[in-house]
Amino acid sequence: MKRFRKKHSGFTLIEAAIVLFIVSLLMLIILPNLNAQRKHAVTTHAAAMVTTVQTQIDLYQNDHPDDSEVTISKLKANAYLTDKQLQKVQDLKITIVNNEAHQ
Repeated sequence: MKRFRKKHSGFTLIEAAIVLFIVSLLMLIILPNLNAQRKHAVTTHAAAMVTTVQTQIDLYQNDHPDDSEVTISKLKANAYLTDKQLQKVQDLKITIVNNEAHQ
């Protein structure tokens, strides 16, 4: 009696190792770039929020010329900042000093 071996299809250990090596190289190249892009996006977002708060300060001063000191709570109370914007302001630690927004 002859025994016939069935040919098993699949990847060899060498092929799998080569694929894992290539994927790891790609990750080493891509991950630092992603992290740098993320940091840049966070910085840009923070600058945009400071600009938004400063714009709201200017609008508040135009509408309330007798009020000499603008605060975050006054902007929120008079609907110049939304709840979401207020949360971002608190997260980014944006403050108002001499009616100017700073981070």
